[in-house]
Amino acid sequence: MSRPKKRSTSSSAHRYPREARLNEILREVIADELTRIDDERLEFVTVTSVDVDAELNRGIVFFDSLAGEAGDEAIVEVLEGHRRRIQSSIGKQVRAKKTPVLEFRPDEVIRAAERIDQVLRADRERRDRMTRDDN
Repeated sequence: MSRPKKRSTSSSAHRYPREARLNEILREVIADELTRIDDERLEFVTVTSVDVDAELNRGIVFFDSLAGEAGDEAIVEVLEGHRRRIQSSIGKQVRAKKTPVLEFRPDEVIRAAERIDQVLRADRERRDRMTRDDN
């Protein structure tokens, strides 16, 4: 009976797919570049994730900010104004055949999670008041 082949433990064996690694690298590069850009409107903007297509043609940069939904439109405008600089930084730092064209969107997942958390917190407070009133 033959033994099963061992998996290679070389550096080329990755734990997660290429696109996921690339998305994370781009998130880090873009976040670093935002700290270098001297624009006070971007001070409280956080890059939460990046989603690049397999061909590296387009990349969606998801962000969140302390300004919330009210500030989204202005932040997207500012980010679009700095898009070429950000893409240039990616081109210099990331070893890839091409640099994706970036699009900026607010991260609705984080906001939905915040809304769910608020609902759960309000429900917990309501139940606590009800149990105190019963005693």
